[in-house]
Amino acid sequence: MSKAFTKESDDVEDDLPDDAPALPGGVKNYITPQGFGRLREEMLKLMNVERPDVVKVVAWAAANGDRSENGDYLYGKKRLREIDRRIRFLTRRLETAEVVDPARQPRRDQVFFGATVTYVNGRDEEHTITIVGADEVDLARGHVSWISPVARALLKARVGDAVPVRTPAGMDTIEVLAVRYPDAAT
Repeated sequence: MSKAFTKESDDVEDDLPDDAPALPGGVKNYITPQGFGRLREEMLKLMNVERPDVVKVVAWAAANGDRSENGDYLYGKKRLREIDRRIRFLTRRLETAEVVDPARQPRRDQVFFGATVTYVNGRDEEHTITIVGADEVDLARGHVSWISPVARALLKARVGDAVPVRTPAGMDTIEVLAVRYPDAAT
């Protein structure tokens, strides 16, 4: 049967991009204000710039006749599906997002969402991470999801606390050296 006559699924999992983190059931979608802004900006760019541009190319290609061997048309239709899938994903994530501003954290002596934590592991290796939402993870910048094993182990810890964490190599103990939060904007 032609793919043109098949119904696309509305299943949330089908809309997940290959690199998107799936949120476990019942887990809140915490996100920083900056992360929320980036996702919103991406969605608006897709809807207002990229999608209209691709629609123009597809319309032009469709007007050229035979669509079965028309590369511009076929690629454009594929790209539209990708854009629409990403827009659906971003829409769902933004609708379920709970924006948490780490600069407003009153208890700055403990590790909570948005904290930048410096710790040392059992091999005496020092690491600095910032605990962010699942859609903000960037390991190159030290941004880890609040649902990651290391972040979950650190939650509610204070400077000087040693907490156990399960790593791919087995159990380890990490000691909190510093906890920082961004300053509140005045």
